[in-house]
Amino acid sequence: MDRIDRVEAMVVAHRLQRTFHFSQWHYDTRSVCLVKVTTRDGVVGWGEGYGPAGVVRAGVEFLAPLVVGEDPLQGENLWQRMFLRSVDYARRGVLVAAISAIDVALWDVRGRLLGLPVSVLLGGRRRESVRAYATGMYFSEAAGQIGALAREARGYADAGFSAIKMKVGLSVQEDIANVGAVREAVGEGVELMVDANHAYNLREAVALARAIEPFRIGWFEEPLSPEDYEGYRELRDRTTIPIAAGECEYLRSGFLQLFRNRSVDVAQPDLCAAGGLTEVKKIAAMAEAFGVEVAPHSWGTGIAIAAALQLLSNMDVAPGRMKMAEPILELDRTENPLRDELVVPRFEPRGGRVDVPAAPGLGVEVDEALLGKYRQA
Repeated sequence: MDRIDRVEAMVVAHRLQRTFHFSQWHYDTRSVCLVKVTTRDGVVGWGEGYGPAGVVRAGVEFLAPLVVGEDPLQGENLWQRMFLRSVDYARRGVLVAAISAIDVALWDVRGRLLGLPVSVLLGGRRRESVRAYATGMYFSEAAGQIGALAREARGYADAGFSAIKMKVGLSVQEDIANVGAVREAVGEGVELMVDANHAYNLREAVALARAIEPFRIGWFEEPLSPEDYEGYRELRDRTTIPIAAGECEYLRSGFLQLFRNRSVDVAQPDLCAAGGLTEVKKIAAMAEAFGVEVAPHSWGTGIAIAAALQLLSNMDVAPGRMKMAEPILELDRTENPLRDELVVPRFEPRGGRVDVPAAPGLGVEVDEALLGKYRQA
């Protein structure tokens, strides 16, 4: 029986050539904590944690001794061991992200050991490709921002994306103008979502939602503070736009609050933060019971994309019908060589869809020769 030999956490980073920002802060660097799990027989699996990379790395190093020496096929047991060791002081946040990173890597290991893609281990592949939406249209300090947003959106539509997501959260009036320009640029045939990154209070969110309803918005993402469950429910009652949230939520217990409060139409757990594939599979099942759609948040490397694709390949879409609806993948289009270079094969959308890897595990390989280019001390 193979055993886990070591768990390595490493931070990779890239300084952006062009900075950008959203409603909360500026980005001049992309960084992420990767996790490499190696068994005694030399089988390697990869994961990553979403959040401040150095802090996530410390969390992984804290948890790693709990799984070293153990059977990697005991996934549920290993997840529970890590959770119980951290629950007294980390029911949310970076230690859950550290659990997630190790958990994703262990799924990759199990798939490689068994010679099966993770989607099969999750219960079976329902689809071999997944519809994707392009995430982009962040803000910059350059003049002519409204025109730049419209041109970027048109570029995604021309590239074949049938759905795109833009940032809002500067001010209600600026957002109305920006959303209107983007809708005009892409026409009526492209689904358009907006993401405020919890920029607004309820009064402002209601005003923005009502003003942009004529632009046929696919969902209004994170309009309010992630702590304001009641506000989300009230906003949902006061707009026809579907409400999406959950990238700042953790574990089944956190999502249960969203679902019981009828706070969201679309739940967005991040596989690399909310508890890994082990927990998000359960969150998705719970969402189905509450009649809530699931669209995982994803903003990392190709490892995170591969994990999301494996889950989406397996995921049910309730209630089911002859012409089946399908889940959707978030595909970040901002500058990020950590996403584009470190993992092969590279995920190239075709006609707005991305193929689900069929190789064992997550179905991707990390180019370790390139790790040195981006790895931080």
